[in-house]
Amino acid sequence: MSARILIVDDLAPNRHLLQVKLAAEYYDVLLAESGEAAMELIKTARVDLILMDAIMPGMDGFETCQKLKGDSATYHIPVIMVTALDSTKDRIRGLEAGADDFITKPIDDFNLMTRVKSLLRLKMVTDQLLSHTGHSLENSRPVVKEIEKRKGHIIVLEDHEKRALQLTAPLNGIHDFTIISDPIKALQCKPSNTDLIIVSLNSEGFDGLRVCASLKYEQQTRSIPVLLVGTPEDESRFVRAYDLGINDTLMRPIEKQELIARVNTQLKRKFYSDALQQNFNQDLEMVVADPLTGLGNRRYFDRSVKPLFETLEQGDPFSIIVFDIDHFKRVNDILGHDVGDDILKEVSTRLVTHMRAVDIVSRYGGEEFMIAMPNTIQDDAMRAADRIRGLIGGTPIYVDGQALSVTLSAGIAEVIPGEKLRDVFKRADTALYKAKSMGRNLVFGADTKKAA
Repeated sequence: MSARILIVDDLAPNRHLLQVKLAAEYYDVLLAESGEAAMELIKTARVDLILMDAIMPGMDGFETCQKLKGDSATYHIPVIMVTALDSTKDRIRGLEAGADDFITKPIDDFNLMTRVKSLLRLKMVTDQLLSHTGHSLENSRPVVKEIEKRKGHIIVLEDHEKRALQLTAPLNGIHDFTIISDPIKALQCKPSNTDLIIVSLNSEGFDGLRVCASLKYEQQTRSIPVLLVGTPEDESRFVRAYDLGINDTLMRPIEKQELIARVNTQLKRKFYSDALQQNFNQDLEMVVADPLTGLGNRRYFDRSVKPLFETLEQGDPFSIIVFDIDHFKRVNDILGHDVGDDILKEVSTRLVTHMRAVDIVSRYGGEEFMIAMPNTIQDDAMRAADRIRGLIGGTPIYVDGQALSVTLSAGIAEVIPGEKLRDVFKRADTALYKAKSMGRNLVFGADTKKAA
């Protein structure tokens, strides 16, 4: 399971419908039939995200959300409020109560999953930030609040004046923004002075998808969150945009509360990431990033998986994937190390884009990548690895206008209770060696017994 989601709704059919949708995406789902029941459940169960119906008897969604956000033990859990289709006042009340986002009934599958994934990514960064403050969860709250006071600087890429004003008017006085119509200027943005880029998918002077691809490819801009704005008819293009690595989407016609919610989620994530980076820079002992790809390095991975070995004893499985780029030495020898570096960066971007928010992705050394998948058995990890292998092998990597075919091989091992990291790595590496020896561009699972 990729995360644990609590559904709070007084109607059983609504709970069941959401449970089926989320379980199909391998989320662990908890159910509560009231705000009171939700508050009790959260005292004993770890929850990563809450889907809360706004209108319930007794303690409604607004009051429950307000209590959760006011509690020092639960304020960090993202809440998505479920509201009626045309109930603008409910959305405003939800945001005032502290809700991070909302979805409307009837619930659209695409919108549901994009909201869930976006806020789970925020939760992951929030957890990372809280773990690095050096304080308890309760004492970390002032640190988080201080970070959230920042005004964001937003670039709005739109060549139609009226549409640009529809995006900026709701943000006036809340955040700073600059409207530009030239995509080249967007590609010149730096993370140090740009916190979010909003790209129009319906502009006449540029291809919004191509701009998004460039923003997520270029090293200077890839860390800046991108919010893509389009129409309901653009849904298939939105799906493609997520494949390119964009962070969130927004449908026209623009609704003020929805825009503010989407913007605030992405800005929080950017601010938290910036705060983490600042902490890393202040303490060299915490420098755990690979300078070429931006992924965590071996030290980062080794530290990050330690808590997973502890939860393994509590019955939560996890698996490790070792990816290796096929024939990489030949690429360096024939095409040069600059091309090899570009391939490493692109493979890294695709891995991060297509793995789950809770997965730990690192460049473990050379052309080898290590991924830990919490709450995942070996069979599920093999399916995920094979999907990634197919996606990367099936789409060329472009370097200086040249299309290059790059494939990966992978070895997967589920961690066995009592194992150390070196033990499970040895089993996964043996499976990787088998994939290489059988012709490469393959995925193999490890034996379920410890390597001798």
